[in-house]
Amino acid sequence: MTTRPQDRRYGFTLVELLVTAGVVMLLVGILLPGLGRAREQARSTLCQSNIRQLAMANGLYAQEFGGVYVPGASGIQQKNLHRWHGVRSTTQEPFVPSRGPLTAYLGPDGAIQECPTFSPDERGFETGNGGYGYNNAYVGVQTTMNRRGRVIEVRDLAGTVADRVKHPGETVMFTDSAIAKERLIEYSFAEPRFHPSSLAARADPSIHFRHAQRANVAWCDGHVTTERRTYSWSSGIYPGDPNRWGIGWFGETDNNGLFDLQ
Repeated sequence: MTTRPQDRRYGFTLVELLVTAGVVMLLVGILLPGLGRAREQARSTLCQSNIRQLAMANGLYAQEFGGVYVPGASGIQQKNLHRWHGVRSTTQEPFVPSRGPLTAYLGPDGAIQECPTFSPDERGFETGNGGYGYNNAYVGVQTTMNRRGRVIEVRDLAGTVADRVKHPGETVMFTDSAIAKERLIEYSFAEPRFHPSSLAARADPSIHFRHAQRANVAWCDGHVTTERRTYSWSSGIYPGDPNRWGIGWFGETDNNGLFDLQ
Protein backbone atom coordinates (compact mmCIF):
# COMPACT_ATOMS: atom_id res chain seq x y z
CA MET A 1 0.00 0.00 0.00
CA THR A 2 1.35 3.37 -0.98
CA THR A 3 1.48 6.04 1.75
CA ARG A 4 -0.25 9.19 0.72
CA PRO A 5 1.74 12.43 1.19
CA GLN A 6 -0.77 13.86 3.62
CA ASP A 7 -0.36 10.87 5.93
CA ARG A 8 3.37 11.33 6.50
CA ARG A 9 4.56 12.47 9.96
CA TYR A 10 7.61 14.67 10.37
CA GLY A 11 9.71 15.16 13.56
CA PHE A 12 13.17 16.11 14.80
CA THR A 13 15.95 13.60 14.72
CA LEU A 14 18.15 13.12 17.79
CA VAL A 15 20.99 14.94 16.05
CA GLU A 16 18.76 17.91 15.27
CA LEU A 17 17.60 18.07 18.88
CA LEU A 18 21.18 18.00 20.16
CA VAL A 19 22.23 20.73 17.73
CA THR A 20 19.27 22.91 18.76
CA ALA A 21 20.00 22.39 22.45
CA GLY A 22 23.65 23.27 21.84
CA VAL A 23 22.71 26.48 20.06
CA VAL A 24 20.34 27.46 22.89
CA MET A 25 23.00 26.81 25.52
CA LEU A 26 25.52 28.83 23.52
CA LEU A 27 23.12 31.77 23.30
CA VAL A 28 22.39 31.56 27.03
CA GLY A 29 26.13 31.54 27.73
CA ILE A 30 26.58 34.65 25.61
CA LEU A 31 23.56 36.55 26.91
CA LEU A 32 23.66 35.81 30.66
CA PRO A 33 26.93 37.66 31.43
CA GLY A 34 25.61 40.65 29.53
CA LEU A 35 22.36 40.53 31.47
CA GLY A 36 24.32 40.28 34.72
CA ARG A 37 26.42 43.29 33.81
CA ALA A 38 23.32 45.26 32.83
CA ARG A 39 21.65 44.35 36.12
CA GLU A 40 24.68 45.46 38.13
CA GLN A 41 24.96 48.67 36.12
CA ALA A 42 21.36 49.44 37.02
CA ARG A 43 22.11 48.80 40.69
CA SER A 44 25.20 50.99 40.53
CA THR A 45 23.18 53.78 38.94
CA LEU A 46 20.63 53.60 41.75
CA CYS A 47 23.47 53.59 44.28
CA GLN A 48 24.92 56.72 42.65
CA SER A 49 21.56 58.41 43.11
CA ASN A 50 21.51 57.38 46.78
CA ILE A 51 24.99 58.63 47.54
CA ARG A 52 24.39 61.89 45.66
CA GLN A 53 21.32 62.41 47.85
CA LEU A 54 23.51 62.04 50.95
CA ALA A 55 25.97 64.66 49.67
CA MET A 56 23.11 67.02 48.85
CA ALA A 57 21.56 66.47 52.29
CA ASN A 58 24.88 67.29 53.95
CA GLY A 59 25.13 70.46 51.86
CA LEU A 60 21.64 71.49 52.95
CA TYR A 61 22.56 70.71 56.55
CA ALA A 62 25.59 73.01 56.24
CA GLN A 63 23.45 75.81 54.83
CA GLU A 64 21.18 75.64 57.85
CA PHE A 65 23.93 75.26 60.45
CA GLY A 66 26.20 78.16 59.64
CA GLY A 67 28.20 76.51 56.89
CA VAL A 68 29.23 73.54 59.05
CA TYR A 69 28.90 69.95 57.81
CA VAL A 70 27.20 67.21 59.80
CA PRO A 71 29.39 65.63 62.50
CA GLY A 72 30.31 62.04 61.78
CA ALA A 73 30.30 60.81 65.38
CA SER A 74 29.56 63.61 67.80
CA GLY A 75 30.44 63.07 71.45
CA ILE A 76 32.06 59.73 70.71
CA GLN A 77 34.57 60.11 73.53
CA GLN A 78 31.80 60.77 76.05
CA LYS A 79 28.78 58.62 75.20
CA ASN A 80 29.12 57.32 71.61
CA LEU A 81 25.40 57.74 70.93
CA HIS A 82 25.39 59.82 67.75
CA ARG A 83 26.43 59.10 64.17
CA TRP A 84 25.83 60.97 60.93
CA HIS A 85 23.31 58.25 60.03
CA GLY A 86 21.43 57.81 63.31
CA VAL A 87 21.08 58.14 67.06
CA ARG A 88 20.74 55.59 69.86
CA SER A 89 19.82 55.86 73.53
CA THR A 90 22.42 53.44 74.92
CA THR A 91 25.60 51.84 73.61
CA GLN A 92 23.87 48.44 73.66
CA GLU A 93 21.33 49.52 71.03
CA PRO A 94 21.63 49.95 67.26
CA PHE A 95 21.51 53.44 65.79
CA VAL A 96 18.05 54.58 64.72
CA PRO A 97 18.23 56.23 61.27
CA SER A 98 14.92 58.08 61.64
CA ARG A 99 16.50 60.17 64.41
CA GLY A 100 19.66 60.98 62.48
CA PRO A 101 20.87 64.56 61.85
CA LEU A 102 20.35 64.31 58.07
CA THR A 103 16.78 62.98 58.26
CA ALA A 104 15.17 66.34 57.59
CA TYR A 105 17.12 66.73 54.34
CA LEU A 106 16.58 63.28 52.81
CA GLY A 107 13.24 63.78 51.11
CA PRO A 108 9.65 62.99 52.18
CA ASP A 109 10.44 59.74 54.01
CA GLY A 110 13.66 61.03 55.59
CA ALA A 111 15.35 57.69 54.96
CA ILE A 112 18.87 56.80 53.93
CA GLN A 113 18.35 54.58 50.90
CA GLU A 114 20.38 51.37 50.95
CA CYS A 115 22.72 50.42 48.13
CA PRO A 116 20.95 47.59 46.22
CA THR A 117 24.23 45.69 45.78
CA PHE A 118 25.16 45.88 49.46
CA SER A 119 24.63 42.61 51.35
CA PRO A 120 26.77 42.46 54.50
CA ASP A 121 27.06 39.25 56.45
CA GLU A 122 26.68 41.18 59.69
CA ARG A 123 24.70 44.35 60.35
CA GLY A 124 25.78 45.21 63.89
CA PHE A 125 25.02 48.57 65.45
CA GLU A 126 25.93 50.44 62.24
CA THR A 127 22.59 49.46 60.70
CA GLY A 128 20.99 52.34 58.84
CA ASN A 129 23.98 53.82 57.01
CA GLY A 130 22.81 52.34 53.72
CA GLY A 131 26.22 50.83 53.00
CA TYR A 132 27.86 54.26 52.81
CA GLY A 133 30.81 55.71 54.69
CA TYR A 134 31.48 59.35 55.59
CA ASN A 135 34.86 61.08 55.42
CA ASN A 136 34.74 61.60 59.15
CA ALA A 137 38.51 61.95 59.56
CA TYR A 138 38.48 65.35 57.83
CA VAL A 139 34.92 66.43 56.91
CA GLY A 140 33.03 65.07 59.93
CA VAL A 141 35.10 66.80 62.63
CA GLN A 142 36.71 70.17 63.26
CA THR A 143 40.48 70.11 63.24
CA THR A 144 43.53 72.29 63.44
CA MET A 145 47.13 71.71 62.44
CA ASN A 146 50.05 71.94 64.83
CA ARG A 147 53.51 73.29 64.01
CA ARG A 148 54.68 69.84 62.93
CA GLY A 149 51.95 69.66 60.30
CA ARG A 150 49.96 67.10 62.26
CA VAL A 151 46.15 67.30 62.12
CA ILE A 152 44.62 67.58 65.58
CA GLU A 153 40.93 67.01 66.22
CA VAL A 154 39.60 69.85 68.34
CA ARG A 155 35.84 69.28 68.20
CA ASP A 156 33.66 66.35 67.14
CA LEU A 157 30.32 67.99 67.96
CA ALA A 158 30.29 69.55 64.50
CA GLY A 159 31.75 68.79 61.12
CA THR A 160 34.26 70.99 59.39
CA VAL A 161 33.35 74.41 58.04
CA ALA A 162 32.51 73.94 54.35
CA ASP A 163 34.68 76.89 53.35
CA ARG A 164 37.74 75.11 54.75
CA VAL A 165 37.49 72.52 51.97
CA LYS A 166 39.86 74.11 49.45
CA HIS A 167 39.03 71.79 46.55
CA PRO A 168 35.46 70.47 47.02
CA GLY A 169 35.47 68.64 43.70
CA GLU A 170 38.58 66.71 44.76
CA THR A 171 37.66 65.95 48.39
CA VAL A 172 35.75 62.79 49.33
CA MET A 173 32.52 63.17 51.28
CA PHE A 174 30.87 59.71 51.03
CA THR A 175 31.84 56.36 49.49
CA ASP A 176 30.50 52.82 49.30
CA SER A 177 31.82 51.27 52.48
CA ALA A 178 32.17 48.11 54.56
CA ILE A 179 34.88 46.50 56.64
CA ALA A 180 36.34 43.00 56.67
CA LYS A 181 36.36 41.15 59.98
CA GLU A 182 35.63 37.44 60.05
CA ARG A 183 32.79 38.41 57.72
CA LEU A 184 31.79 41.47 55.73
CA ILE A 185 30.13 43.97 58.07
CA GLU A 186 28.62 47.42 57.86
CA TYR A 187 30.82 50.41 58.57
CA SER A 188 29.81 54.07 58.41
CA PHE A 189 33.15 55.80 57.73
CA ALA A 190 35.33 56.07 54.64
CA GLU A 191 38.81 55.89 56.12
CA PRO A 192 41.74 57.71 54.48
CA ARG A 193 44.99 55.90 53.77
CA PHE A 194 46.67 57.20 56.93
CA HIS A 195 45.45 58.41 60.32
CA PRO A 196 45.37 62.23 60.13
CA SER A 197 46.97 62.61 63.56
CA SER A 198 49.86 60.32 62.64
CA LEU A 199 50.61 60.13 58.94
CA ALA A 200 53.08 57.31 59.57
CA ALA A 201 50.24 55.02 60.71
CA ARG A 202 48.09 53.51 57.98
CA ALA A 203 44.37 53.15 58.60
CA ASP A 204 42.41 50.00 57.81
CA PRO A 205 40.55 50.36 54.50
CA SER A 206 36.76 50.64 54.38
CA ILE A 207 35.97 51.70 50.80
CA HIS A 208 34.00 48.83 49.29
CA PHE A 209 34.42 48.25 45.54
CA ARG A 210 31.24 46.23 45.12
CA HIS A 211 29.96 47.42 41.74
CA ALA A 212 31.88 45.23 39.28
CA GLN A 213 35.07 46.08 41.20
CA ARG A 214 34.26 49.76 41.36
CA ALA A 215 33.06 52.05 44.17
CA ASN A 216 30.73 55.02 43.99
CA VAL A 217 32.10 58.22 45.49
CA ALA A 218 30.30 61.47 46.33
CA TRP A 219 32.59 64.51 46.50
CA CYS A 220 32.17 67.67 48.54
CA ASP A 221 30.89 69.65 45.55
CA GLY A 222 28.07 67.12 45.14
CA HIS A 223 29.22 65.31 42.00
CA VAL A 224 29.51 61.50 41.96
CA THR A 225 32.09 59.28 40.27
CA THR A 226 32.85 55.56 40.12
CA GLU A 227 36.39 54.62 41.05
CA ARG A 228 38.52 51.51 40.62
CA ARG A 229 40.54 50.08 43.50
CA THR A 230 44.29 50.66 43.29
CA TYR A 231 45.52 49.51 46.70
CA SER A 232 44.59 47.43 49.73
CA TRP A 233 46.25 46.18 52.87
CA SER A 234 45.51 44.61 56.25
CA SER A 235 46.84 45.75 59.60
CA GLY A 236 45.99 42.46 61.28
CA ILE A 237 43.72 44.19 63.77
CA TYR A 238 40.73 42.82 61.90
CA PRO A 239 40.99 39.12 61.04
CA GLY A 240 39.33 39.45 57.63
CA ASP A 241 41.24 39.99 54.40
CA PRO A 242 40.10 43.28 52.78
CA ASN A 243 41.44 42.14 49.42
CA ARG A 244 39.11 39.14 49.46
CA TRP A 245 36.08 41.38 49.96
CA GLY A 246 37.11 44.02 47.43
CA ILE A 247 37.95 46.64 50.05
CA GLY A 248 40.76 49.16 49.71
CA TRP A 249 41.45 52.61 48.30
CA PHE A 250 41.40 54.31 44.91
CA GLY A 251 43.81 56.91 43.54
CA GLU A 252 47.41 56.58 42.42
CA THR A 253 49.06 58.65 45.17
CA ASP A 254 49.67 56.97 48.52
CA ASN A 255 48.61 59.80 50.80
CA ASN A 256 45.45 61.46 52.18
CA GLY A 257 45.19 63.97 49.37
CA LEU A 258 41.71 62.85 48.29
CA PHE A 259 40.38 63.15 51.85
CA ASP A 260 42.05 66.14 53.49
CA LEU A 261 40.90 69.75 53.23
CA GLN A 262 43.88 71.04 51.26
